[in-house]
Amino acid sequence: MARIDKIEVVIADVPTIRQHVLAMATMTTQAIVLVFIRCDDGIVGVGEATTIGGLAYGEESPEGVKLAIETYFAPLLIGLDADRPAAAMALLDRHIVGNRFAKCAVETGLLDALGQRTGLPLSELLGGRRCDALPVAWTLASGETVRDIEEGEAMLAACRHNMFKIKIGKREVADDCAHVAAIARAFEGRASVRVDVNQHWTRAQAADGIARLQDAGVALIEQPIDGQDVAGLRALCERFDCAIMADEALTGPASAWRFATAAAADVFSIKIAQSGGLAAAAKVCAIAEAGHVALYGGTMLEGGIGTAASAHLFAAGPAMEWGTELFGPLLLADELLEEPLHYRDFMLQLPVGPGLGVRIDRARLDRFARN
Repeated sequence: MARIDKIEVVIADVPTIRQHVLAMATMTTQAIVLVFIRCDDGIVGVGEATTIGGLAYGEESPEGVKLAIETYFAPLLIGLDADRPAAAMALLDRHIVGNRFAKCAVETGLLDALGQRTGLPLSELLGGRRCDALPVAWTLASGETVRDIEEGEAMLAACRHNMFKIKIGKREVADDCAHVAAIARAFEGRASVRVDVNQHWTRAQAADGIARLQDAGVALIEQPIDGQDVAGLRALCERFDCAIMADEALTGPASAWRFATAAAADVFSIKIAQSGGLAAAAKVCAIAEAGHVALYGGTMLEGGIGTAASAHLFAAGPAMEWGTELFGPLLLADELLEEPLHYRDFMLQLPVGPGLGVRIDRARLDRFARN
């Protein structure tokens, strides 16, 4: 029986290929948080707890994740049976409130180690994959219309992405919608165009903006208003034909149940860290499937580890009707994996090796790791 021997947390600040403009922050680097779980048989599992914009997006920050794991998680985990991830996570849940991102990283690391030990890919530990590749959207978030169109054209020409999500919510509603409409016209008949407002509209702004976006041919609107406004989101679902997607509103199975039973979302964006881990995210998927809510594979702009973990879950669960957004590694200017994830024919190819099927290059990681 292998036991958990040591836990290490590393924060690495990796530059992005361009500025990534969201409603709540503008990113030029991403703080990748990696958790290494060393077992006494020599196997090291890796998980990721990457967030967006420090504390601008949610209540967990890279620094907070590191502190929580080193101070509170590790003493509970050291010495536990490494072959029983579910038991380890149940122990953490009994003693630690919240900290969904940190828990996701630990669970991923434990499952990665178990997969390596058994020779099974993570998707097999999660029930078995239904597919070997997942369609991947690209986010156009430079904030500049011409530049976004040029970027999208390059993605289409390279057969890398034919779904584009546009980040809006920082400017006036009319200005944002004009920006999106121009992009939608440019890609009409060639690519799907969606938008993400990141909760930055009021109900009145959403009614105005969604009407404009629907007329422009936008197929999907992500989190247009506050995620806690269940009644408001339900009203938007009832009023408009384009799909309304819940994202920040989803913080695990309980929230998914609330939105599914209230018919307050047409689509759920599934994020493993935001859900509280792989097991919790699988429950969110099951609730969506039972409630006839469509699925989309979301991202916290993770690097290769978090992206691979998400891909394994999405491939083993219900169909992602709206595709996925697992482009995080492609936004980074430098690669942290020994071998990059493979993107081709508008799809992400699932890793096939044991565990996550990908490994961190420690020399590359050390270049960006904080002291």
